[in-house]
Amino acid sequence: MDIKQLKTFLTIARLQSFTLAAQNLGYAQSTITTQIQLLEKEFGVKLFERLGHNISLTLEGKRLLPFAEQILKLSDDAKNAMTYSDLPKGTLVIGAVESLCIMRLPKILKEYRLRYPDVEISLKFGSRADFLRGLKANTIDIAFFLEEKINEEGYVTEISFPEPMGILSSTEHPFAQKESVLPDNLNGETLILTETGCGYRALFENILSQYAIKPRSIIETGNVQAIKHLTMSGLGITLLPLIAVEEECSQQRLVNLNWKGPSFEILTQVLYHKDKWISAPLKAFIELIHEIKL
Repeated sequence: MDIKQLKTFLTIARLQSFTLAAQNLGYAQSTITTQIQLLEKEFGVKLFERLGHNISLTLEGKRLLPFAEQILKLSDDAKNAMTYSDLPKGTLVIGAVESLCIMRLPKILKEYRLRYPDVEISLKFGSRADFLRGLKANTIDIAFFLEEKINEEGYVTEISFPEPMGILSSTEHPFAQKESVLPDNLNGETLILTETGCGYRALFENILSQYAIKPRSIIETGNVQAIKHLTMSGLGITLLPLIAVEEECSQQRLVNLNWKGPSFEILTQVLYHKDKWISAPLKAFIELIHEIKL
């Protein structure tokens, strides 16, 4: 087993194609095939299912995936440490929920790219559990969270500030004309929410549970743009960060309802692991997020 084989394995897993992986890595397809065969021989298992042109990870391949990611990340960190310079080079892996990618990250990433063009940026999406696990395993350098205050031991909170949330509807929804909206008003309503595992969805559902509120149905999707469009169509009520819907509210395509229920104590937080080696790319990123107002 060597680094090149693991990189090939991860590239195939990501692209789900031997041909595309060969093109991406600049290898002949026969080289790609040989590397995977050697890896499978060493472990004594099959890593990929090959059904016609479709490629998927076997159970053993899925088990190898996080270890391969961690090994390659450590390899990159070692190279960066040995070639440390004032000008950041190497890789920076950032975990972020999608709504923050839409709202706050583009400005930061654009400026970072302008200043440090030699740093390769990788974005990973997921849940709180995914990010905490990735930070601990060193497959993620730093992560942006959008939820209640995180008090997990072993992590450094670099930035934390309140993120205003809104209960939203279309302008045609009956609630748009109400002077106030209470939790009881949501009984029997359709809710359009982010996927399970989202911090602010969990908080919202806890509030509804406290008031014994039973929605008529819940439509869930991890795509914030889809949530906004479904809500604008009048299909139901949603909860989103207000910064994500500024344009739609100003154009009166969405209404921020006058919510009179419990407040949403949601924070935007940026964390890394306490034992994380602060590489030049990470140090520059931390300095930038303090410099640029999020």
